Amino acid sequence: MTAYAILDDGSERTILLNTAATRLKLEACQPNKMYRINGAFTAAELGLGVHCYPVKALRKRSLERHLSKSPEQAAIYQAEIKRLEQAGYIAELQSGAEDAQISWYIPHHMVEHNGKHRVVFNCSFQFQGNNLNELLLPGPTLTSSLLAVLLRFREHSIAICSDIKGMFHQVRLLPEDRPLLRFLWRDLQREVEPRIYEWQVLPFGTTSSPCCAVFALQKHILENSQPGDKVRDAVLKAFYVDNYLQSLPSVDEARLMVDQLQSVLAGGGFELRQWASNTPSTISHLPVASRSDSAEQWIAKGNAINHESVLGLQWNCETDTLSYKLRAVECQEVTMRNIYKVLASQYDPLGYIIPYTTRAKVIVQRLWEKKRDWDDPKLPENLVNEWNRWAGELSDLQKIVLPRCYCSAPKDDVSSQREIHIFCDASESAYGSVAHLRTVDQRGEVEITFIVARSRVAPKKRLSIPRLELCAALTGAQLAKILQNELTLPIHQVFLWSDSTTVLTWIKSESCRFKVFVGTRITEIQDLTSCWEWRYVHSESNPADDITRGKRLAELGPQSRWNTGPTYLQLPSDQWPVPPPSCSIAGDELRNSTFCGLTNTVLRLSIPDPSQFLTFQDLLTATVESLGEHGINVSAEDFQQAEMAILQQAQGESFPSEMAQLMAGKPLQTNSRLLCLAPELDAASKLLRIGGRLRRCEEIEPESMHPIILDPRHPVTTLLIKEYDTKLFHPGPERILAEMRRKYWILRGREAIRRYQRKDCPVCQKFRKTPQIPRMADLPPARLRLFKPAFYSTGIDCFGPYSVKIGRKSEKRWGILFKCMTTRAVYIDLLPRIDTDSFLMALRRFIARRGKPFEVLCDQGTNFKGGERELHQTYAELVPELQEQLASQQIIFRFNPPHAPHFGGCWEREIRSLKQALQVTLGTQPIPEETLQTVLIEIEGILNSKPLGYTSSNASDPDPITPNSLLMGRPDSSLPQVMYPQSELLSRRRWRHSQIIADHFWKRFIKFYLPGLQTRNKWQRESPDIKVGTTVMIVDPQFPRALWPIGQISQVFPGFDNRIRTVEVKVKDKSYVRPVAKVVQLPAIPD
Repeated sequence: MTAYAILDDGSERTILLNTAATRLKLEACQPNKMYRINGAFTAAELGLGVHCYPVKALRKRSLERHLSKSPEQAAIYQAEIKRLEQAGYIAELQSGAEDAQISWYIPHHMVEHNGKHRVVFNCSFQFQGNNLNELLLPGPTLTSSLLAVLLRFREHSIAICSDIKGMFHQVRLLPEDRPLLRFLWRDLQREVEPRIYEWQVLPFGTTSSPCCAVFALQKHILENSQPGDKVRDAVLKAFYVDNYLQSLPSVDEARLMVDQLQSVLAGGGFELRQWASNTPSTISHLPVASRSDSAEQWIAKGNAINHESVLGLQWNCETDTLSYKLRAVECQEVTMRNIYKVLASQYDPLGYIIPYTTRAKVIVQRLWEKKRDWDDPKLPENLVNEWNRWAGELSDLQKIVLPRCYCSAPKDDVSSQREIHIFCDASESAYGSVAHLRTVDQRGEVEITFIVARSRVAPKKRLSIPRLELCAALTGAQLAKILQNELTLPIHQVFLWSDSTTVLTWIKSESCRFKVFVGTRITEIQDLTSCWEWRYVHSESNPADDITRGKRLAELGPQSRWNTGPTYLQLPSDQWPVPPPSCSIAGDELRNSTFCGLTNTVLRLSIPDPSQFLTFQDLLTATVESLGEHGINVSAEDFQQAEMAILQQAQGESFPSEMAQLMAGKPLQTNSRLLCLAPELDAASKLLRIGGRLRRCEEIEPESMHPIILDPRHPVTTLLIKEYDTKLFHPGPERILAEMRRKYWILRGREAIRRYQRKDCPVCQKFRKTPQIPRMADLPPARLRLFKPAFYSTGIDCFGPYSVKIGRKSEKRWGILFKCMTTRAVYIDLLPRIDTDSFLMALRRFIARRGKPFEVLCDQGTNFKGGERELHQTYAELVPELQEQLASQQIIFRFNPPHAPHFGGCWEREIRSLKQALQVTLGTQPIPEETLQTVLIEIEGILNSKPLGYTSSNASDPDPITPNSLLMGRPDSSLPQVMYPQSELLSRRRWRHSQIIADHFWKRFIKFYLPGLQTRNKWQRESPDIKVGTTVMIVDPQFPRALWPIGQISQVFPGFDNRIRTVEVKVKDKSYVRPVAKVVQLPAIPD
């Protein structure tokens, strides 16, 4: 068994789960005693471009005001933070160490539960649309289900339980993940600045903590045990997160298991504590600190009641029974909301009180039918009275007791024979099933115990009783499968019981005979169970009848039928109920089927399968050989007869009922799809032809007046369309349709021809198919660098050349555009040449004026064409040297794929605006270089003055922000300096003036501009990802479409969302990297 298996169903959720599992497998390590593990995330991919420090500081002050009013809670709070720091679970950051690229500050507060106060860290805290828990990968579920652990906990007579002390805190975080788990604390000393703390271990409250902790636990046991070891199976199957529950057949085995678990898990830093058992000698040798308080009192005094909480149930270790805890919910009045509160608070993992809770679920369903609001107190009086009676019985919940073990100690032996008996029943209001375990020892003594039950309320749409009984049988079959998979006890046989003879007859019949509702459920039941496992039970002996009729809690005692099953199970199997005679199958549940026969001598001949041929001519030749005698010369009449035989067979398969009716001289049915064509049966050729309304037109040939009718989906029709498409040199569908209607009439012919050309004809696809563009990706991190300086992430592109006058000669100059990816600010400079030195000089001028960027994004120059070919070629040559120079300055250089201008649409749009302005301003004549430089700088000012987002026509609304608002502190260089109130300038602290301007910009940027980037204005539909090996044609606008190169996908490059938007295409001996938007997928083309 592998604890971290990779799933494979292709869904987006599964991809995320597998991503988390893969990271855990690759990055988990154990440098010391404790495991260090990736928190199922990497900071760079979370998309947290903001810090919530200011908001967190405000929340901290609010918390301090609250604690100042309660010195007792304040002392508890201080002690808890101190405990975490002393234990090494948190650490205070030293001065200068708090500067992280991405960080997140977690608010915390105190909650009270069961009289205890705890400090809770709110990892679901929302700030500017970001939520840490929503961005974390939760990872796959690695532990067994809660039901499975409880089922196995009841198997044997000796039971033990424990839990891991602070399991999450025993797994340390990697250093790069710790900045995302920061919080503020200053020990309630308001006069000092808050200190920053970082979690060093997995905290409680993050969605990824359970998966990470369980992964570390299972990784440790897999690396420190052998397959088949009982201690390995115990960790993999008996743990539900940090809770351990297991039952074993003897005290010696249980004691050995306790010692082995203690020893093995301690090596990974996991300490087991709170040990308890129904047999004191199993844990008596453990230290006092390792045993639970109630177990210690029981062992020490012998007369204390030992109650342990096991996965929400109460376990009395002395009597070895399980009971329920009454969860009181205060409700002042009966409303839908309060009813749901009470009903949802009844925790019943095994389903023992289902006969009681089903009554309440039926009441809720009836209330929903009345369409009342959540807080409407005026509910129907009869339903309120029923609810009050139900709620009044809730006090009896504490009296419900069921045995923890399925059988008594003497019968817990390998020689005992065990059977599972599942009973099913349904009524108009509910249906369900209940499972019992029948244990027979060597002496023939029988013991029957409740295992588990499941129920459903009948759907609002009324179903017949047999259908509801079938749904109940399906729940029983599903329950049987769960028990067979989860129980480790040897099960001799499984029996399923129903009191519906109709359902038993259905289960033993072929599912294809029934309608969809019945047939699908019969199929699933037959897949899960065997027909011979199903038995008949009388209604008065069916324990599942308690589900449908409902019971009071007082009626679910230890001796009730619900707990011990029907009395006949105490008897030998030959004395069980005898099944009644099989009943007939109801006709209203059977499929309506009709057989239509057609006798035709030609159809009796051997006609080849048309789907096995590539062309109609090949099919015709094969048919001639099949109908004639080999070795004889073939004539034109042979081909005519073969064509008639092919068409006769196609029509016989497509229109059997119509041909049978016309042969019998009867009119067509009103629902026939040929009715509007007035079909006639040609007596000579035995083919269906159109009757039509053109009989009096003498200029039309008879074959065109009465064309042969064909079905659009038949393989013969596809071969005919292919023949005409090839013969006419692949024209449009209208041309093919006009030509074919001279002899054939294809139903929905245009659609059939378009479908063939779009899906099956490689030549038509080559000349007409467009690229299949995936859905527009989410904005990259470079577009979301909030609260960063302008040009922190910069896109670069060149444009030109432009002719300038230098004296009497003319020279070329190029422009270079630097575009801030977040704020849309631009910086334009002039290049005398396209080489590395000129570019680096321009970059140095840019850095001196705007600061060093964190990353530079650029295409690979392949988007230049025509007159800019020189720019393309030179730029491609300087790319390697340029990247090396930027790397030495610690600037990240990112390339877009070739021929992908939409990857750099952010700066391509500015290039277009710039070129339009230059064309209008300069025309085509050479100008002085100084004039060109002046015009470029003025255009830069214009582009930086463009409003970001919506511009209101209301004069009272504030002016829209522009890139200049951040660069210059004002929206336009032509406007005077913006004046702020004295209060905003913070007295004489003039140095904060620029910070206030930046805060104004980012506040309005996030509020008014950023939400407008949410929508996708194009490329909105999902499309299947292109795969390796797909035949594609590379789009190259510089050549005619007929010359576009064709190759195969050799490699794909998934994006951050695992969608394929860039591929590598291999054409002969060369490989090209292209965006998916620049390749056309084709069907496989033979060599």
